Formats: sequence, structure tokens, C-alpha cells
Amino acid sequence: MNITPRQVEELEYKYLMKYFHFLKFAEDEMMIGFKTKEKIKNDWINYYSSGISDFSTGAERIVYALLNGKGIGQPNSAPVGSDLFFEVEDAFIHIDLKTVQTDNIGDYTNSIFVGENQNSYKGVIKKTRGRTEDYIPHLPYTYNRGKLQEKVCLSYFVTILYEKETLDILVISIMCMPNGLLEQIYGSRVLKAGKNQGKARFNFSQVENFELLDGEKNVFKLFSLMKI
Repeated sequence: MNITPRQVEELEYKYLMKYFHFLKFAEDEMMIGFKTKEKIKNDWINYYSSGISDFSTGAERIVYALLNGKGIGQPNSAPVGSDLFFEVEDAFIHIDLKTVQTDNIGDYTNSIFVGENQNSYKGVIKKTRGRTEDYIPHLPYTYNRGKLQEKVCLSYFVTILYEKETLDILVISIMCMPNGLLEQIYGSRVLKAGKNQGKARFNFSQVENFELLDGEKNVFKLFSLMKI
């Protein structure tokens, strides 16, 4: 498969727009879904520990149900990959949801944690004191490399900023993390050191535009109750 960096970005932008417009169209259903927890609040509130993992579990059900219901592509059962993993005509698509509390708003406005199973961006992480660290993700640049059915691997993230105490959702965004074939274009800007050795964050504030597509946006807000 001979594919240029620009063609990779064209695919990334194509599906970013598809998911953005679908979720924007389904915004009312999504917000109604997020509020359904209130109907049975007395049955779960005493067990809620105000943790991100607790909140994300409920939020994921809503977002993933909408995306699964749209029927985009064939779900793939590979054990390595994101929470949602589809095959479409011209790509394999990974989608994950990330939730951040307002206490950690800096994480939401600059970078988000990404797992090795969620991206294909092999690169160098710049650390303090001039140190660097090689980052090796678990996803390939392309699936079925060298075969007839070779297709590009795409990674997307739906991010939710919410209030810790009230669980009110303040901002919802969607973004695309560059495929590893674009390392020659973006270099080390895509990656930022995580809290632990070998872990990384997607430094999206440094790559907010598709640079090979005349600066088309790479991060879109679906819903916002605050300016950030």
C-alpha cells in the first residue's frame, strides 16, 4: 500500500467530520442519556466515590450506544485496541472516550492520557533536563501491511470535562490523534510524558490543525457551557 502523509490526513479528517456531525446531530439524545442517572440517583449515590472511572463508565454507555447504533463499519473483536474498533471501506477506526474533572482542567485543555492500545504514533517523548524517551504503541500504522486488504489505522477520542461534585457535563470535544506515518510531519509535538515510565499523553494543543490540509481543524467542540 503506497499512501502519502497527505492521504493519511485526508482519511483522518474525513472520519473526524463524520463522527463530529453525527454526534452533533445526536446532541439532544446524548444529553438526555447523560441525565438518566438522575432518575435513580438515590440508588447509587452512596456508592459513588467521585472517581473518574466511576463517572466514565456511565458516560461511555451513552456515547458508545449512539456510535454503535449508527452502524459505522464492521466491529472488530481483536483483543488489542480501543473500546470501539471498526473496519470501514478504507480504514480501521479506533474510538475511545476520555473523562476529566474540573480539578484537572489543565489536562483537558492541553493533553490527555492515551494507552498503547489506542494509538499508532511511535515517536520520541521529550522530558525534563533534556532527557528523551522512546514511545512504542501497540497499534500498527496500517493493518494487513503488504497485503491486498491493507488499510490505515485511525485513532479518535471523545473527551468530556465534568464537575466533580455535581457530575454536570461542561464540555464535550472530539479529536483525532495522528497516525504514526505522520511522525515525519509532527515529530515529537504529538507526545508528552505521562505520569509513569513508558506512558504517554496526546499533546493535542500542539497539533490542533491538520497541517497538510491547509490548516483544517483537528479538534472540535460538540458541546460547551464554558470558555476554555
